[in-house]
Amino acid sequence: MKKDTHPKYYENSRIICACGNSFEAGSILEEIKTDLCSACHPFFTGKQKLVDTARRVEKFEAKIQAQIEVSQVRKGKKAKRAVQADKKAKEKEEDK
Repeated sequence: MKKDTHPKYYENSRIICACGNSFEAGSILEEIKTDLCSACHPFFTGKQKLVDTARRVEKFEAKIQAQIEVSQVRKGKKAKRAVQADKKAKEKEEDK
């Protein structure tokens, strides 16, 4: 076997969770930081916890809002069709 091809293995690597829980395990990294562990993961705790570290929900809502603003500025046939569809939808609601 060739020498120096494998990384150094730490038998007592420290794993630290965002909830404050920490434990030791074997790894090639000396210290690992994680967002979820068995002490705070919804599967193990039975409690629902929303984890949105990348702000995906906010980004999605901003994207939808931008599409709505663009659709209001449309010109030509698409704009006319959108206005007609809105009128028909309002008429159906009034009939009910």
